[in-house]
Amino acid sequence: MSCWLFPDHCRVCGGELIELSRIPVCASCLTSVQPLQADYICHQCGTPFSTARPLDETGRCALCRAGLIAYDAAYAYGYYEGVLQQLIHLFKYERVLPLGKVLARWMLAALPRQLTIDLIVPVPMHWWRRWRRGFNQAHVLARHLARATGIRLEKALRRRRLGMPQAGLRAADRRRNVAGAFSVPHPHRVKGQRVLLVDDVLTTGATAGACARELKRAGARSVVVLTVARADRRIWPIALPGAASQQLVSEVV
Repeated sequence: MSCWLFPDHCRVCGGELIELSRIPVCASCLTSVQPLQADYICHQCGTPFSTARPLDETGRCALCRAGLIAYDAAYAYGYYEGVLQQLIHLFKYERVLPLGKVLARWMLAALPRQLTIDLIVPVPMHWWRRWRRGFNQAHVLARHLARATGIRLEKALRRRRLGMPQAGLRAADRRRNVAGAFSVPHPHRVKGQRVLLVDDVLTTGATAGACARELKRAGARSVVVLTVARADRRIWPIALPGAASQQLVSEVV
C-alpha cells in the first residue's frame, strides 16, 4: 500500500517503482545488465579485443608479455557503460549502499569457480577522501564478497598519499598519480597469500597495478583483480610502427 501512497521512480529509467525496495532501481533495469562479452580477451589482464591479433599463442597481449601488468589476472562482470555505469554511480556517488550487495553478487559471477583465493583486499582510499565520501566503495564490495564466500577480508593496503582523483586523467597521468601512493604496513599478513584485489571499476589498470606491486613486494603469492566493471577498450589500435607504438604503450598502460 505504501508504494502506491508514496510513489517513487527508478533512478535509471525514470519509470514508476511498484514494489517497496531499498534500491531505487526497477527490476527491468537491474535485469538488463549483461555480463561482459568479447570475441577475444587477454588471459592475464582481461582486456577485451575485437580480433586475435594483439594476443600471442598463450592468449596474452603485448603489455602483459612486456611485463607491464603487475597483477596475475583481472575479472569484471561487465563494461563500464549504460545501466551498469549508472548503477555504479548511484552506489559510489549518491550513497545508495544497498546496491553494493547486488554489485558484489555480479562480481562473484565473473570469478572463475576453480580460482583459489586466501585473502580479499580492497583498494584503499586516502583517509581524507574517505571522510568526505563517508565510505570506501571498494571496502563495501569486499565486505559483501567476504560474507558470501567465507574468505577472510584484510585491509592490507594503505593509501599514504592523497593524489588527484583518477577520473578524467590520461593513462600516463594515472600511473604518475598513484606512483608510491600505496603501502602494506603489515607484510606478514599477505606473505604467501593468494590475494583477491577488489575495486569498483578497472579503467587503465594503473591503480590496480600499483596495489598489486606493493602486495607482491610484501610477499603475496599472487594478485587477482576483481571489479564490477571495466572500460571497453576494444577500439585500441592494433599495431603502430616505431615510436608511435611506444607512444601507444605509454598511453594505455
